[in-house]
Amino acid sequence: MAQLNAQKAFEILDRQIYVDSSAAPALAVNSVYGGYGETTILQNVSLDIPEGKITILVGPNGCGKSTLLKTIARVLQPESGEVLLGDRNVHKMPTKSVALEMALLAQGPIAPEGLTVRELVAQGRFPHQSFLRQWTTEDARAVDDAMAATDIIQFADRPVSSLSGGQRQRCWIAMSLAQDTDIILLDEPTTFLDLKVQVDVMNLLTKTARDAHKTMVVVLHELNIAATYADKLVMMRDGEIVANGDVQEVFTAENLRSVFDLDANVIVDQQSGRPVCVPVIAR
Repeated sequence: MAQLNAQKAFEILDRQIYVDSSAAPALAVNSVYGGYGETTILQNVSLDIPEGKITILVGPNGCGKSTLLKTIARVLQPESGEVLLGDRNVHKMPTKSVALEMALLAQGPIAPEGLTVRELVAQGRFPHQSFLRQWTTEDARAVDDAMAATDIIQFADRPVSSLSGGQRQRCWIAMSLAQDTDIILLDEPTTFLDLKVQVDVMNLLTKTARDAHKTMVVVLHELNIAATYADKLVMMRDGEIVANGDVQEVFTAENLRSVFDLDANVIVDQQSGRPVCVPVIAR
């Protein structure tokens, strides 16, 4: 009986793995070359972004992480290749149509002086507005829900500039949530934040992805934070993807050395089962 149950469990797991591996990606980057003006940064980049998961991009400065994110978001036009949202080429879609399905939180955003938290979060509803459709109760509810989800509703009437770095970052994330898209792209949302605040922000993003089934693509610098929270980890160097996939497969000493020129031991945290890198001290 135990052998039969084990076999049945294996068959169920095998079917689940098959379904997960064959599921259509939320976004597909196909053979993209691109950059800024005459400077090509991305070199034949192809990547599938799984639906409802957190995909994290890491790599050394200037490797093309932000360029890739901006190209996915339609901020930058690729020289060649395509980015598909379902079966539609993102760069052939109207800007507003993209904004209704994909939100971008750029690196180091700055709010206008005097703008309150509620006013900032309300900016996320801009793609839903039109000449015939002005502010509605649905918009107000979306703003309130976003502030509640990010635990900033108590700051609603305060100027954004009066808040701490971590509180401000929650405001920007709330604005992205208020946009009510299935896909959220975030460029270094934890930069310049203390470790505890970085963890708080990543916990918030993880909870949001799980509870609301959001697809997130996040650029990060902190390697151990990336390894802790990624469902899919992507390592880039010199405009190319060196490795991508499950964290345990990608986050290896060999890849850290080839991508970051970093000599480190990779150990497994016993509680989370996630890999952690410990730099080798030079003697």
